[in-house]
Amino acid sequence: MEKSRTPKIIPILPASGGAADNNLFALSDEQGKIYPRTVGGFFNRLRWIMVWVTQLVFYGVPWLQWNDRQAVLFDLAGSRFFIFGLVLHPQDLIYLAVLLVLAARTLFFFTAVAGRLWCGYACPQTVYTEIFLWLERITEGDRLARMRLDAAPWHIEKITRKSAKQLLWIGLGLFTGFTFVGYFTPIQNLVHELIALSFSPWEWFWVLFYGLATYGNAGYLREQICKQMCPYARIQSALTDMDSMVIAYDTNRGETRGSRARTADPKALGLGDCIDCTLCVQVCPTGIDIRNGLQNECIACAACIDVCDEVMTKMEYPKGLIRYSSGKGMAEKLTQGQMLMRVWRPRVWAYGLMLLVGAGLFIRRAVAWLTS
Repeated sequence: MEKSRTPKIIPILPASGGAADNNLFALSDEQGKIYPRTVGGFFNRLRWIMVWVTQLVFYGVPWLQWNDRQAVLFDLAGSRFFIFGLVLHPQDLIYLAVLLVLAARTLFFFTAVAGRLWCGYACPQTVYTEIFLWLERITEGDRLARMRLDAAPWHIEKITRKSAKQLLWIGLGLFTGFTFVGYFTPIQNLVHELIALSFSPWEWFWVLFYGLATYGNAGYLREQICKQMCPYARIQSALTDMDSMVIAYDTNRGETRGSRARTADPKALGLGDCIDCTLCVQVCPTGIDIRNGLQNECIACAACIDVCDEVMTKMEYPKGLIRYSSGKGMAEKLTQGQMLMRVWRPRVWAYGLMLLVGAGLFIRRAVAWLTS
């Protein structure tokens, strides 16, 4: 039996551009659509917790009141930003700029430690794609059902399901645009204007623009935003190294791949633990094969870990064929504790020190400003 080529885990590999690669498991062609499969597991639950937290904050904060006014309101006409008890004027915007710098440093720190955690769990593109996919599954079914529906000729059931999906997508997009404008116009006033259809031209523009952006990005562009438009995927290789904890496939344990009966002895067959079921590819929202190594398109959602652990459990093999690990951890067969100890290396200490110093100075100045 011919052995498959052992892939590298890191450094990050360039995105493949051939149609043949994308057609490997009939997920999509070069311009085609990816149909992610439903998956459960620990990381999926963690991702949905983040979906709930971020959306409760986004949709809920405009409705909070503070001393007879909206708690968070960016009053552009009055050149004032209300953030609970704070009132910021144009000369105070330096504090917002410093917050953005601290956010960038935080991103650098966590990327150096564990890769694209932001992309996998909290990025608005990931969050809204998850929500839109959930609505798509409600109306059209899981992966195979959606593929059959798209391939089928138009008929009553297809029209009904597609129309229901579009109505839900459009409704969510418009509600998102409405909420966004509610951060700049008091949202209770906005409700009365909506009932009377008396939005100002700019309110109409931003509700429709932000709603259309949500609809298009989460409903259609999806992984193309992460793969083609987001610069973060291109700079992550400068922030990670062989000691960063990333999602990795254990080639030493998994190769050679091959199907077998559940009761078969893989060693007797000359096989590794990977049964080549391709489920790790089918659940991936960007359609990559993690077994070919970490790639620019990987958003660290860990769906492949969840589904592979399910397969390993059914086969009565140890979990962790795909897991969070590091390049050196895989190459040198380090324990989890040894890999975690190596995470705290000079690069991470430098990022952490810059973050702590910046946060400390910001807090000190902010306290002095508030008490003055």
